Amino acid sequence: MQVGEQELALGVHAAVPTGVSVTVLGEFRVLDANAEVRVCAGSQRVLAFLALRPTWVQRTLVAGTLWPDVSDARAHASLRSALSRMHAPVRDSIEVLPAQLRIARGVSIDLVRSRALALRLLAHACEPTESDLSPEAIAALSADLLPDWYEDWALLEVEDWRQLRLHALEAVAAHLMVRARYAEAVRAAIAAVKADPLRESPHTTLIRVHLAEGNRSEAVREFALFKDLLATELHIGPSAKLRELMHGVAAST
Repeated sequence: MQVGEQELALGVHAAVPTGVSVTVLGEFRVLDANAEVRVCAGSQRVLAFLALRPTWVQRTLVAGTLWPDVSDARAHASLRSALSRMHAPVRDSIEVLPAQLRIARGVSIDLVRSRALALRLLAHACEPTESDLSPEAIAALSADLLPDWYEDWALLEVEDWRQLRLHALEAVAAHLMVRARYAEAVRAAIAAVKADPLRESPHTTLIRVHLAEGNRSEAVREFALFKDLLATELHIGPSAKLRELMHGVAAST
């Protein structure tokens, strides 16, 4: 039995790593002191699953979720194999107990930072900082979670993050619009539109930014594009609220 397997069998805590980060937004990557670390496919799935749940997780849940089509014994064997095949420092990025696992607290996870950013932006009592409204913040909120991962457990997390970041991007655009930072507000609104082209609220936000900047022609153009898209894809029209907003634009001409 290898040393890593002995530690796993005994339920020994891993050492808290230094400089290890797990990226799940945009793409899956593991970095050690900014150098990318190669991780086999099975171990990637374990790391990603735990990175999405930065707290203690039952081994049974991890094994049953990641290997749902085999027996419990086989699933637990696959989990042990995935853990034992990790090499330091990746192996040290997971804390292990006999019945539980978690990402070690010293590991940096991009989703944790981006989710905290989104929640700050959506908190009514919290005034966003300059860094919360920066291009870097917009980029962080624009990244898809685990793109091209199609397992059920991943898709549930993907949808949860999509909804959160869409609301956060719209909030960023609104905050920037109030500050008359229109170019950045447009960028945030367009990022939300790209994330879900059929969602009305980001299109409405983008239209409002154009109007605030005095670009009525851009607002009318955006409305027309969205209206055509809805008609083509869903055979419906914009909401009465959005049509009322555009009626006001026409009335002011």
